[in-house]
Amino acid sequence: MAAARESGKSGDFKLTKKENTIIYAIFLITFISFIYAIFLPLKLGIVWLISGLLIYLLGIVFTIVAVLNFATSPKDKAITKGLYGVSRNPMYVGIVITQIGLGIACSSWLYLLLTAVLMILFNANSSAEERYCLYMYGDDYRKYMRRTPRWIGIPKS
Repeated sequence: MAAARESGKSGDFKLTKKENTIIYAIFLITFISFIYAIFLPLKLGIVWLISGLLIYLLGIVFTIVAVLNFATSPKDKAITKGLYGVSRNPMYVGIVITQIGLGIACSSWLYLLLTAVLMILFNANSSAEERYCLYMYGDDYRKYMRRTPRWIGIPKS
């Protein structure tokens, strides 16, 4: 879990069997997507390639910035700065943008379908991560949830 950072809080936090299954499914879909992407031919010389690569690069930059925001935040506080100020899950958003870009660049409906499945799994996993953050950070995280949407452009939950 991206939210699993050392904060010094003692006690046990357990994932449910369903949450563990979702995490394994995310790894499986990501692995399948990676292997499939190796064999996907780029459609050179068409608008889809250029559009897809631009979206892919946007996703890479977005993901890198989110990782840097995560890595440079204090470990004993919920991350609320940078891209975490516009989405509670910016790393997931960046990964999905990257996957969409690759699917478009390769003109692969199957890859875009895998991306859609990954988006559904990310959404399901976000509930477990938010439950963990509420456990670790309490009311501070609850306030953050009220003012920041889970996904960019989607109203707060």
